[in-house]
Amino acid sequence: MSKIESNDSDQKPVEPGPPPTPFDHPLFLPVLLLGFSIWFGYDGWINQDPEMLEHQDFNRYGFAVLAVLTAWFGYKGVSEWKASKEEPSQNSAQDQ
Repeated sequence: MSKIESNDSDQKPVEPGPPPTPFDHPLFLPVLLLGFSIWFGYDGWINQDPEMLEHQDFNRYGFAVLAVLTAWFGYKGVSEWKASKEEPSQNSAQDQ
């Protein structure tokens, strides 16, 4: 009986809350930043439209900043995503 009681006390109560949205995914921000980074890179180096050449330096600096931010948040997002995927398997291993 003590084993059953200890299992009940070890389990954390499930807190009700709103269902998750796509914005809650840890890789949402890195994917968004990657899209903007590609846009800035295209306008900075590939696009030859005369109106866009006036803003070429802005696009190149924006690409550099967004590339760094994408790498940083991408690393953090992937590690958080892997940790959240391992949580259920760790909980089931502890129950046994």
